[in-house]
Order: sequence, then C-alpha cells, then structure tokens
Amino acid sequence: MAVQQYRYGDGARAARALAVAGVIAVTAGCVGGDGGSGDGSGQRAVAAERPLDVLGQAADVLARAGGAEARTSMETAAGGTRVTIRGQGTYDFRNQVGRLKVVLPTDAAGADGHRPITELLAPGALYMKNRGAGVPDDKWVRIDTTALKDGNLVTGGVTDPMAAAELLRGAGDVTYAGKSELAGVTVHHYRGVADLDRAARAASPQSRGALSAAAKGFSKDAVPFDAYLDEEGRLRKVRHRFSFASEGPEAKEVTVVSTLLLYGFGVPVTVTLPDDDDIYTGEIRQG
Repeated sequence: MAVQQYRYGDGARAARALAVAGVIAVTAGCVGGDGGSGDGSGQRAVAAERPLDVLGQAADVLARAGGAEARTSMETAAGGTRVTIRGQGTYDFRNQVGRLKVVLPTDAAGADGHRPITELLAPGALYMKNRGAGVPDDKWVRIDTTALKDGNLVTGGVTDPMAAAELLRGAGDVTYAGKSELAGVTVHHYRGVADLDRAARAASPQSRGALSAAAKGFSKDAVPFDAYLDEEGRLRKVRHRFSFASEGPEAKEVTVVSTLLLYGFGVPVTVTLPDDDDIYTGEIRQG
C-alpha cells in the first residue's frame, strides 16, 4: 500500500487523582452501525478528497448530521498504573449538547461501588451528578470548561465529542492509512498530529474558549490521533493521545488516551440543563 503523507500548509496517585477529579479505555468490541446518512447529504467520495480537507470539515459534517449515539473511553497511565473510565450516551452536534453516563473503574474513587456519574455537556460548561466528594446526591456540579487547564478534554473522564472533532481542524503531518471496516461500515483511516493552538483558532465560537484553555494548559501542543471517517465524511471513531505533567513535588508525565465512537446518526437528543437551584455551590472534598 502506498503511504500518502500531508503536512499543514503543504504514577498510580496521579492517575487515580485524575479519575477522581473528573471521571478516563481504549474501546473494545464492536458498536452497532446505522444505515442512513442522517443528514441526507449523500456520498461524498471522501477517499478522493485531500485528507486535511476531510479532517478539517469533520466537525461541520457532524453538525449537519445532528444527533448521534456515543461511546467513550479514557485511559490514563502514570507511574506504571493504568486507570480506565467508560461512558455512553447521546450528543447533539448541531447544538453542541449531550448527556452521558460515565462509569468509574473499581475503586478509582477510593471505594467500591461508586454510582455512575451523569454528565451534561454544553458549550463552555460541564454538569455532573452523583459526583461524590461531599456533593448531595440530588445536586449537580457545574464546571466552567473555559477555566480548566485542559478545557475539559480529560477532566470529566470524557472528551467532549464536538471538541474531539474540532481538534481535527488543527491536523498536520497526516497519513492516509487506507480503508477498513468498523461495525459493518466502510471507514477511511487517517493518522496525524493535531496542534491544539491551531485547532482552537479554527474552532467554532462555542468550542473556542475551552480549546484555547487546553492550548495553554497542556505541556504539549501536539496531540497524536487516529481518525476513522465514513464515506460521507462523518467521524465514526477517533483516538487522541494527550500528554501533560502531573502536579505536586514529584511531577510525572501523564498520558491519557481518549477514544470516541459515534453511531446511530439522526437519533433525537434532548438535554435539559439544571436550574440554578439544583446546582451545588458548597465545598467539594479533594481526593
């Protein structure tokens, strides 16, 4: 197979703390495919387009498709220890809102049997219920994602699906790795490196604040990725590898692998954000 390359313009505690601070598996198994186009746009002959164009338009194609079902997984590695977190739910790419149930691994929160965390994703905000750490069960926690050092690319244990797609706007050094099949759907596989700062500048206004925060907060602007797009240019799977330094006197390099699977395009998505009275404003215990 001929390889095509393209360039832009031509420790246990650290891992556990990250899981507790938010909520991080390389995906396993197949996901049920869907047959319809979702947006009615028809086939785009993605293979004939320049990879940088295909990746740069991925977020826009998803916005036209509207809703989709999503499975997420996140794996952290620090000090030889791996912690994985999984999520599942739906996301509306047109309005950039979603609802996911996030499951912590056994004892990642310091105790067995932690209930799944419900997360609501919205532009500039992350809402979490069943957060633990002293938060009443009937209350939500609201986090301003533009104030997070990672822009909520890893804090919540889920990379916001739209942010994952918007990151591809900063793609460079792209290699087309050929066609394969994902859950019965033909996909085109691209490998490359996304630049956080470039992605933030090119992102939609709703995503720009969080991605700009990530561009400043991560120790490395370069984010290696593998992306799989179907014949219509819809992102079906993307895996990002983030790197940053843990905090504390014994700072270590932490690697986070975040994977997103999308399917069931066209599914209706309803997300109702909490009222102010339902948001917890008290102190949250630190793990």
